[in-house]
Amino acid sequence: MNGKTIIIIGAGLAGLSTGCYAQMNGYQSQIFEQHSEPGGLAACWKRKEYLIDGGIHFMMGYKPGVAIYDVLREVGADRVHYIDTPVYTQFIDEASGRTLEVTSDLDKLDNDFRTLFPEDKKFIKEIISGARAVSKKDISSMGFEKPAELMGLRDKIGMTGSMLGLMKYFMGKYAKPVRQYAEKIHDLMFRDILMNLFSPDAPVWFTLMVLGIVAAGQLGLIEDGSQEFARSIERHYAELEGKVTYRANVEEILVENDQAVGVRLEDGSAHRSDYVISAADGYHTLYELLAGRYVNEEIEKRYRTWKPSPPIVLFSFGVAQEFKKDPWLKMIKLEKPITIGNREIDIMTVRIFNYSSKFAPPGKTVIQPTFETDWNYWFELRKDKQKYDAEKQRLAAEVLERLEKHYPGIKSKVEVTDIATPHTYWRYTRNREGSIMGWPPSAETMFAQIEKTLPGLTNFYMAGQWSMSTGGVLSSISSGRHVIQLICHKEGKRFRNI
Repeated sequence: MNGKTIIIIGAGLAGLSTGCYAQMNGYQSQIFEQHSEPGGLAACWKRKEYLIDGGIHFMMGYKPGVAIYDVLREVGADRVHYIDTPVYTQFIDEASGRTLEVTSDLDKLDNDFRTLFPEDKKFIKEIISGARAVSKKDISSMGFEKPAELMGLRDKIGMTGSMLGLMKYFMGKYAKPVRQYAEKIHDLMFRDILMNLFSPDAPVWFTLMVLGIVAAGQLGLIEDGSQEFARSIERHYAELEGKVTYRANVEEILVENDQAVGVRLEDGSAHRSDYVISAADGYHTLYELLAGRYVNEEIEKRYRTWKPSPPIVLFSFGVAQEFKKDPWLKMIKLEKPITIGNREIDIMTVRIFNYSSKFAPPGKTVIQPTFETDWNYWFELRKDKQKYDAEKQRLAAEVLERLEKHYPGIKSKVEVTDIATPHTYWRYTRNREGSIMGWPPSAETMFAQIEKTLPGLTNFYMAGQWSMSTGGVLSSISSGRHVIQLICHKEGKRFRNI
């Protein structure tokens, strides 16, 4: 150890990753986490004999052969058991009765698209050609290995060279939001599929990236759930002699002469360090822990105009039934939208935990319908606990009715019902507006450069989803790597990743 100390706020994936890289580089780090468990948004919880996973849906780049795998290996996440999945999702259109599986076989997907949507051959050719091109490149790790602040001309030339043959997919119509690109698609089901493969506001090239990664066999599921993924990094951090203190809520970042010098906890205790890194919610860090003293116009505008990833309401049912023939993920276009607050929602995403025995007893399954929703509705509703609970139960009953159409008799087989609202996610993580993924991928944000330091404040850095241009597991883990690279650069040290 070099004698320098680092305090990290938050034991989510970003905080744990930051701690690992801090220890690798000779710093003595300590993480303070408000919760009793690691992982942050990568959360699981028990309900009777069922394990409810409210976190990571899938992993990209989890096999050797791509650069991001090396990052996962460095923090110990390669020790997790992953399950290959040749199917990304099955899309069901209730009104027409048509179904389509989005698989890793692009030849089959091309044929299925052309069979179902014969009038959209032009768009099908563009999508499949783009997915093929992406599947042959290591695009999953683009921008994750090094922070933009440290990228020189050679790095940029190297990145450009590795993307040769793909540049057209980052420009023109492929840079448009999927929602806009899909406006001229004839078949409404095809339009719905493209808009919901990830997000209708993401650029088209991001959807091509998802399809390409599936085709490359680099998309898989976590056998033991999100919590085990987080614990694998926590264990590696402990092996590196890092320390986590749980149930330690940071109330203030201590600053002297515009230099971060430590933190004050909710219990009043003060802890000093040479550096402070916040891997907590960005808004909470900037405007509460630092009282808004170190923001400029650019930061103000970002938090005022960029929309966080939409929150969700998550229904988890423990069912005395097996779903052996079903894919792990279904997207159902509802014939009749479901109403949540003032919003009518016509897409129901259903996650089926039939790929591992870790989530339910033999012969039983966790099935998890999910809907995008609005923060303000649930925030206001939560002020009246009775109304809040009643609305959750009403919606759970309606969601089961919708599932009954696809699985006759399922209502009578439900043994456990668990409902997580945006308020639940906020309570667990303090994530702004209950968002599950920080900044969403969009044409505006994807290539934005967010600095991990703040104007006028020294020895302070930000890690996590809000410090990256888009959220997700890989962004979170990479942000911790970036922050320690920046500190090493400041001190004239060679960065170590082992």
